[in-house]
Amino acid sequence: MNDTPGWASPGSAPSDGQEAGVPRPSEPIDGSGPAGNWSSTQPPAGQWSPPGPSGPGAPPPDPGWGGRPQAVGWAQPPAAAKPGVIPLRPLGVGEILDGAVSTMRAHWRTVLGITLTVSVIAQVTIILVQRYLLPEPASIDPNATGAEALRQAADSMQSSLIYSAPSTLVTLIATLFTTSVLTIVISRSVVGRSVTLSEAWTEARPRLLQLLGLTLLLTLMTVAIMAVGVLPGVLIGSAAGVALALLGFLAATAVIIWLMVRFCLAPPALMLERQSITVSMRRSAKLVRGAWWRTFGILILTSLLTLIVTLIIAIPFGIIAIVVDGNGMGAFLTGKPTDFGWPFLIISGIGEVIISTITYPLSAGVMALLYVDQRIRREALDLELARAAGLPGYDSRS
Repeated sequence: MNDTPGWASPGSAPSDGQEAGVPRPSEPIDGSGPAGNWSSTQPPAGQWSPPGPSGPGAPPPDPGWGGRPQAVGWAQPPAAAKPGVIPLRPLGVGEILDGAVSTMRAHWRTVLGITLTVSVIAQVTIILVQRYLLPEPASIDPNATGAEALRQAADSMQSSLIYSAPSTLVTLIATLFTTSVLTIVISRSVVGRSVTLSEAWTEARPRLLQLLGLTLLLTLMTVAIMAVGVLPGVLIGSAAGVALALLGFLAATAVIIWLMVRFCLAPPALMLERQSITVSMRRSAKLVRGAWWRTFGILILTSLLTLIVTLIIAIPFGIIAIVVDGNGMGAFLTGKPTDFGWPFLIISGIGEVIISTITYPLSAGVMALLYVDQRIRREALDLELARAAGLPGYDSRS
C-alpha cells in the first residue's frame, strides 16, 4: 500500500471473480490468544440480561416492529469514518455530487488555479483561431430549391464542421489537462489531504499521453460505430436508404451509449492505478458490470446539472454580447448573416470561461468519486482509504 490514497493495483479483487476476504478492523484477525482475541473472562452461557428493570414487576419488552421482540440496549452501528469529502462506505447519488462540490470548496485554490488557467488559455486560443484563421461560415439562400438547396445545405454543413473543429480540439485538450490534475486533487481530498497545484501536476503529468491515447481511442470507436450504422443507408441514396440510415443511426447511438458508460471509469482507473490503456478499459468494464443503469443515471444527472449551469450563465452573457455588439445585433434582427466583432467574442468568451471553471471540476469530481464508490462496493477500498488516512483502528497490514 503506497501512501497515495491507494490507489493500489487491483490484484485479485472481487471484480475479477474472487472473494475479497479482507477482515474488518473490528473483527478478530486470527485465532491466537484467548478465545480468538476475546477476553479470557467471559460470563457463563445463558447469563446475559438486558439493561433496565427486571424482576416479577418489570414490564414486558416492547415487541417493536412486526410484533417481534427487539434487542434492548444495543447501540446503533457507528457512522462511517469521514476523513475527507466523503464517508468511507458505499455512496449515494447525492453524496457523490456533494463530494464533488465539497472538493471544489475545500481545495478552491488548486481547483480554481487549474480550471481558470486552462479555461482562459483555451478560450483565447479559440477566439483567435475563429477570428483570424477560419473562413466565414457559408450562408444559405432561403429561396433556393431543388439541387441548389441541397448543395447549399451540404456546403453549410461542411463549413460548420470546419468552423467547429478547432474549438472541439482545443476543448478536448483543455478537458484532458483539467481532468488529469483534478482527479489527483479529488483522490487526495477523499482521505483529507491537501495538495498544491504543482504537486498535482507533477503526479498527473506522466499519465497525460496515455490519457490522450485513451480519449482518442474512444473517439475513434464512436466515429467507426456511427459510420458502420449510417453509411449503408447513405450509399443507397433512395427513400429506403434514408430510412435505413435513420435506423442505423439509432442503433449506432445505442451501442455508443452502452460502450461509453461501460468505459466511463477508464480515465480515473488509468490515472490512479497507473495502468495501461487496455487494462484501464478492462477495469472500467469490470467495475461497471452489474451497475450499468446506476452509472448511466448518475452520468445523465451530471449532464443535466452541467447543462443547467451552462444555460444559466451562457444566456445572459450571450444577450449582453449581442446588445453590446451593434453590428451583430443589426444583422441578427434583419435576418442577415451575422458578423460579430470583438465585443461579442470577448463577452461570450468570458461567459465560456466561467462555465468551464464551474463544470470541469464538477464532471471530473463525479467521475473520480463514482470510481471510488464502485471500488468500495466491490473491493473494500474503504479499508485502504482508512489506512491511507491514518484512522485509528486500521493498521498497515495488507
